[in-house]
Amino acid sequence: MRIIIIALGKMKQGPERELVDRYMKRARSLGRGLGIKGFDIIEIAESSARSSTVRKSEEAKKILDAIPDNAHLVALDENGSHQTSKNFASFIAKDIERGTKCMVFIIGGPDGLDESIYRHTKSRLSFSPLTWPHQIVRALLSEQLYRATTILAGHPYHRP
Repeated sequence: MRIIIIALGKMKQGPERELVDRYMKRARSLGRGLGIKGFDIIEIAESSARSSTVRKSEEAKKILDAIPDNAHLVALDENGSHQTSKNFASFIAKDIERGTKCMVFIIGGPDGLDESIYRHTKSRLSFSPLTWPHQIVRALLSEQLYRATTILAGHPYHRP
């Protein structure tokens, strides 16, 4: 299975990017032994349309175009489910066991995600009801993906 993060907005050089890169590198290394063929990030440029509705619609088209066929789509959403790290690891493990080819996590921009995205998603995940910048959400998700691989591999990184 491949894991892809699709994120609106470009990540600039700096500490957030370094953190994301570090966790993704670690996840790739451990993930191979678990049947995860790759961890990738696709950045989608934010729309410059004046209207929030038009921006979200334009961004949704770009997001949907970037998604591989038959992927399990997970929207990061403040109203999504709250999970423990162990449950999150189990969530990923179930897709590996099912033979899912690709799991895609979608991070919206300042306006959130268009409803058309939600019609395609199978799951919604929340790290918090708080609103976070996409750079921080990427770092949080990258760390949790790495943590999930450590849990599934029996690595001592995760301590309950």
